[in-house]
Amino acid sequence: MRAKFKAIIFDMDGVIVDSEPWHEHAFREVFAELGYGETHGIHFPDYFGRSDRTLWVDFIAKHQPPHSLEELTALKQNRTVKLLREKQPIYAGLPELVGKCAARYQLAVASGSTHPVIKEVLSLKNLRRFFTAVVSSDDVAHGKPAPDIFLRAAELLAVAPDECCVIEDSRAGVEAALAAGMTVIAITNSLPADKLARATRVVHSNAEIEACLL
Repeated sequence: MRAKFKAIIFDMDGVIVDSEPWHEHAFREVFAELGYGETHGIHFPDYFGRSDRTLWVDFIAKHQPPHSLEELTALKQNRTVKLLREKQPIYAGLPELVGKCAARYQLAVASGSTHPVIKEVLSLKNLRRFFTAVVSSDDVAHGKPAPDIFLRAAELLAVAPDECCVIEDSRAGVEAALAAGMTVIAITNSLPADKLARATRVVHSNAEIEACLL
């Protein structure tokens, strides 16, 4: 695979950082604070790879809370940043993989998280220095599974979509990368292999990603 690519685009949640459990924890804390507890009606795996905004839009449609979308987004974002700062759940071997990839390819992050959350994660292990471009779902009209976020990353890198390889962990992310005309390696950090079968390749470790690309 390695000869084909000029750029690697990393998803963040579930790829760089083991954050899905902490995103859910932050949402549950906010739900409890708002008085919804276990009556929130949200099935969290349905939102893997998708933006907080998407979940909040669905929550608002279900419950019609008195809070605005912006207020709810800020409440959850602040809790997430605090949790990530405390837990620092970077995947083992990920900083080394990113460093090796940066020596060969241009790198970008394309994440459904907001910029403050992305900034917090990339400050861990001094990861930000490796990435030429950082794109949030806030930067594009449509989040994953639409291709917008990956196409924007390729545009910022000045690399053609078919010269990009995406590293993903969710079905929405896999579909977004394919829709963008990119190769996608899916890692089973968040979902089993059968849920990621449409990816170009499915792997189970960062060592396998390294074998594919380096």
